[in-house]
Amino acid sequence: MTEQPYPDPKFVEKEKKRLLEEKAIIEEELANLRAAMLEEVDVEPDEGDAGIFEREKTATLISVLEHKLSNIQAALRAIEKGVYGICERCGKPIEKERLEVKPDATLCLQCQKEVEAMNRRGRPGAARW
Repeated sequence: MTEQPYPDPKFVEKEKKRLLEEKAIIEEELANLRAAMLEEVDVEPDEGDAGIFEREKTATLISVLEHKLSNIQAALRAIEKGVYGICERCGKPIEKERLEVKPDATLCLQCQKEVEAMNRRGRPGAARW
């Protein structure tokens, strides 16, 4: 019996479609947020903090979306290279259920937990993953 490649090519194609759709949504949202930031008038200090707070909130959202977009692009590159669904840290398959929830995951659940634990302890090199 021939071994089925991991993950299943149909599953990978479905995830690729989801990733591309999510990528397009994020890119559109980033364009809108960046345009809004450019259109905003500089706030004078005596006008209060509301405008400054909104700009900081928008800047933070842009940063979060850029990080998410980077993860999606990495997942799409992994699909193109044929390594999608393989943990970058240990080389074992990433759980299908994990990929269904987080299609841009690059670590299996066990490695993700270990990296998060290292990050909490402030270990150098942990942030690489």
